[in-house]
Amino acid sequence: MANTLCEREGCDSALPVAGRGPMPRFCSTRCRVAAHRARRASTSLPAELTGRRRWVRRDERKAPRRTDGGFASATAPESWTTHREAAASTVGVGLGYVLAAGDRVACIDLDHCLTVDGLAPWARDILDRCPPTFVEISAGGDGLHIWGRADVVRGRRIRRDGSAVEIYGQGRYIAVTGRRFEDCPATLADLSEAVASLT
Repeated sequence: MANTLCEREGCDSALPVAGRGPMPRFCSTRCRVAAHRARRASTSLPAELTGRRRWVRRDERKAPRRTDGGFASATAPESWTTHREAAASTVGVGLGYVLAAGDRVACIDLDHCLTVDGLAPWARDILDRCPPTFVEISAGGDGLHIWGRADVVRGRRIRRDGSAVEIYGQGRYIAVTGRRFEDCPATLADLSEAVASLT
């Protein structure tokens, strides 16, 4: 017997009646696009991130949202979900990952380092201090997120010589794009030495 429900995870809507062609797999174009986006996102992100229940959606103002549309919080685990559920959701404009105590997942956020001339020298210097790890282009398109493992109890911001660096390890969420920078791997490396060098 043919499936009569939408294949997008979390959607139990009935499928539209098919004409002469094959039975549709999704109830709407919105669900088809969301399911495709979820499949694509799961292949470009490190399993160390996608395997944890630390995911939220984000809206146009980068505020964290639950998959039901309500506000999420970086300090309220009940508002987080799995990567699969977050990626399949149509709430907001994208994904976010919550950095939580004890995980050792950290992010070095390099703001405004990508220009028409390429990567700013100060940002290249920081990247060169890091072992091969997952690096993505930020949602704004002009920054980078360097993901890895490190013990970062208190986040910090560093502004000097034209650089804008933020380092976080807990109590924050980071907007995630999955747009890899250069040929970075989809794994998380130990960033402890790089983080220590930025203090």
